[in-house]
Amino acid sequence: MTVARYLWRRLDSPGHDACQFEKSETGYRLAGMAAFMEGGRVCQLKYEVLADQSFRTRSARVAGNVGSREVLLSIRSGRGGKWSVNGSEQPKLAGCIDLDLGFTPATNLLPIRRLALRIGQETKAATVYLDIPSIKLRVIPQHYKRISRDAYAYESPVHGYRATLQVSKHGAIERYPEVFELEKGK
Repeated sequence: MTVARYLWRRLDSPGHDACQFEKSETGYRLAGMAAFMEGGRVCQLKYEVLADQSFRTRSARVAGNVGSREVLLSIRSGRGGKWSVNGSEQPKLAGCIDLDLGFTPATNLLPIRRLALRIGQETKAATVYLDIPSIKLRVIPQHYKRISRDAYAYESPVHGYRATLQVSKHGAIERYPEVFELEKGK
């Protein structure tokens, strides 16, 4: 069952991202397509992220291209926080719960919903991050603090980024300062 659909516009370079958020008996699904410029390269990436009933990432697929480089990733999260990419275990990613596809704001919805912070609460979370244009996964720290019903103070120290994220009633990003802005959401 479709919960919502979103269309974001990139603010830091030309680009758009369209995503559908769905609920099923087993969990949630984010499925979308992003087209954008990165480092002078045209990028087109289709993505699907599956999460369980608690909004924990279980698997993801990313396919398309970053410039002339083809991308085809099958990412899985298993018991004990073990991760694999294209069937190969990735011990350096162990212990993480969330996956952040660095080219879309869609995946921020999952930790926002999973953490379910009350106003004034905050937490740090180590996240598996897909870096574009390198197409490499790495662990990065992220920090969320809920400051109102529809806003979170967010920090990604690795990127030197700190801002207030505006979110929808479903937890989807409406405004990601200097990076994304929701054009249309249901």
